[in-house]
Amino acid sequence: PDVVILDLGLSGMDGVEVCRRIRTFSDCYIIMVTARQDELDKLIGLSVGADDYITKPFSARELVARVQTVLRRPRTPTGTTPHVEEPARVFGGLRVDTAGREVHVAGFLIDLTPTEFDILATLTSRPKLAFSRQQILDEVWGESWVGDDHVVDVHVAHLRHKLGDDSTTPRYVRTVRGVGYRIGPG
Repeated sequence: PDVVILDLGLSGMDGVEVCRRIRTFSDCYIIMVTARQDELDKLIGLSVGADDYITKPFSARELVARVQTVLRRPRTPTGTTPHVEEPARVFGGLRVDTAGREVHVAGFLIDLTPTEFDILATLTSRPKLAFSRQQILDEVWGESWVGDDHVVDVHVAHLRHKLGDDSTTPRYVRTVRGVGYRIGPG
């Protein structure tokens, strides 16, 4: 399954143990559902691998929104081996080698900071997707990062400069008005 909605109050086996066991063979999203509102219960649920935690009572709309939110997050499928080299991602004159963490433009190696590379790797991971600032923050800085989301704009500006993108008609990192950024032609 892509998403598991798991109640902590199961008979026979505790939901935390079920979550722990699911994590041994699957990287699916897990949303824990419970009547327990204690912060410690939430922390335990999240520490064993839950992606989100919702307390009863809740509306069906809230649950659907949480499912949609986790499904927007990119996930590496279980069973992928980190030693398997992914082919380079090519967009015109831009070549992104995620395994080697190298970027070439028109055959020239471009020196990027780790953050700039991670932003570019995120954008090239799903070329047709317009990533919001929050999605980029979650992917590059982590979901627990707290701060102004305009830090993404600063790093994107530096990235564009290094890639030789003209500010009026960028070739690689495109602005999607009212949304965020995506890779590729307009």
